[in-house]
Amino acid sequence: MDQTALTRIADALERMAPPPGAAPDFDAAPAFVWHVDPDRLEPVPQVNRVGLELLVGIDRSRDTLLENTRRFAAGYAANNALLWGARGMGKSSLVKAIHAEINADHPALKLVELQREDLPSVGRLLNHLRAAPQRFVLFCDDLSFSHDDQHYKSLKAVLDGGIEGRPENVAFYATSNRRHLMPRDMIENERSSAINPSEAVEEKVSLSDRFGLWLGFHPCTQDEYLAMIDRYCTAYGVQVAPDVLRAEAIEWQATRGSRSGRVAWQFFTDLAGRHEISVS
Repeated sequence: MDQTALTRIADALERMAPPPGAAPDFDAAPAFVWHVDPDRLEPVPQVNRVGLELLVGIDRSRDTLLENTRRFAAGYAANNALLWGARGMGKSSLVKAIHAEINADHPALKLVELQREDLPSVGRLLNHLRAAPQRFVLFCDDLSFSHDDQHYKSLKAVLDGGIEGRPENVAFYATSNRRHLMPRDMIENERSSAINPSEAVEEKVSLSDRFGLWLGFHPCTQDEYLAMIDRYCTAYGVQVAPDVLRAEAIEWQATRGSRSGRVAWQFFTDLAGRHEISVS
């Protein structure tokens, strides 16, 4: 084979598998989003979040995660955290709000968002983060696995780190509606159909055990729901008669058929819009 043909083959292989991109300037933004094809960390100059003071009814989880993150930002030992439970109760909002709170005093603490479908690339991401002087909260929102999903094996690289160990400057925070990251009916099905039921599910179920912190989020009471709305009104200067506000808020949650922090925010967004107030 002549040199020209070899050169063409080499060029084609390089196009198919380009070299890894250079690490970004981590001082350019407080947060980044990891993308693949090609691998890159996209800066996020302004994170979509609400203030920590606006999150109501999750005080215990807030205090626990805040202290864990504060220790990590200061260079001390800290746990990976799994925030699990009811939809719309502020799990992802809490992670982003706590990062903003700590980042104000520790600007070297960065938030890096990783999509669940990109978990197989996490080893390459960790190589970028391991070499950086900053500290990183690696954040995966709405993490869960189905029956034939093998992505959970990639997650072990973050939680356990293999022979290299998890990078000392990386902590992993994940949110999920499921305590064990998979549907209960799938767990029961594998237990009932496997030759050795305990071994059949142990590998997947034990994945959640690798998180040092389990923080549960439960459906809010009506009083907590109304307190959330009151807090939003105070923060944004929306003035409504208490009896009118209560009646409208209860009617809104009745039409939605649910009650949560997300529903409270959606009601307040509608209320603020009617009063010609921006909440962006």
